[in-house]
Amino acid sequence: MQQLLVRMRELRLPRSRVAPTPFGADGVTVRLLRDKGSRRRLAVNGLSAAVAAVLLVFAVRHFSEKGWPLANANPRLAAAAGVLFLLAFGFKALGWQRLFAPDERPGRLALAAAAGAASVGGAALPGRVDDAIRVAFLRRYPGRKPGVATLCLSLFMLGLVDTIALAPFASAAAVTSEVPLAVRIGLAVVATAGLGAAGVVLGLPRLGASRRLHRFRVVRWLGSHVTCAREASAAAVFISLSWLVRAVGLLLLLGALGVGLSLPLALLFLCAAAASGALPVAPAGAATQAGAGAAVLVAAGLSTTQAIGFAVAAQVLVILAGAAVLLGALAWSGGRVLVGRALAA
Repeated sequence: MQQLLVRMRELRLPRSRVAPTPFGADGVTVRLLRDKGSRRRLAVNGLSAAVAAVLLVFAVRHFSEKGWPLANANPRLAAAAGVLFLLAFGFKALGWQRLFAPDERPGRLALAAAAGAASVGGAALPGRVDDAIRVAFLRRYPGRKPGVATLCLSLFMLGLVDTIALAPFASAAAVTSEVPLAVRIGLAVVATAGLGAAGVVLGLPRLGASRRLHRFRVVRWLGSHVTCAREASAAAVFISLSWLVRAVGLLLLLGALGVGLSLPLALLFLCAAAASGALPVAPAGAATQAGAGAAVLVAAGLSTTQAIGFAVAAQVLVILAGAAVLLGALAWSGGRVLVGRALAA
């Protein structure tokens, strides 16, 4: 029997002698398959862009009928705030990219587009669904595609680093704002949570490198996928810049709506909206963040009308900025596919 198996191995043809495929030469087959994949990616990108454009049109139409929250705003300050919100997506993508292992990192544009898609989807979908949107988007976007478990780990780390980056803003808001004691306690909790998150971020690489626990598969997997403390620190810097840019955008938006350039109010809204986004189960993400932000503004002394108007305007600008990032990324990806097909033809 063993001699028969050896004889069968000797008779096996090498790969170079395999009969040609029905499509012709191997190079032609590869080109056909490549063209088919390009068409599929182009179709997915076009469909996603169309859906995002339709959602954007419906949003604009809704606010034009019900009352545009930025109708009486200072156009220059409102436009500057929108540009800063757009820039915040870029810094967030740079920080998120650092939370992947070097050989698994998606492109910065893909990560920014995933955040934009989550922002647009968060306008109507329940809280925490935005993470599922990020995972689904990155699994379909052209380029490097990490596994679902790797993406979930990066999102978990991103939440921790977000908490670390928010701690100084929460501390500053608690010190500078004239708010009730309950709000100060909430801000203190956010700041303290940042310290705990820093401990987890620094402890996970050590856990993955532990020889004593290396016999467990999950620990071995964690050791090969979790980012080191240096990369996590770089991510914290970029994400802190993202929150800082967004805080300045909120400051300008307060001035655009006639409330006044008040940094304590901008920090209050920033921390309350970000903390409400961490709720495991909530109504639509944008609505929850707007409601939490409006509540702390009312507690700080603003009228209910002013607080709700500012909260809605801020969420509208963030959603529009996310839609712009998403449409730009899809247009860039689709353009590259078209140019590649034109050059290959």
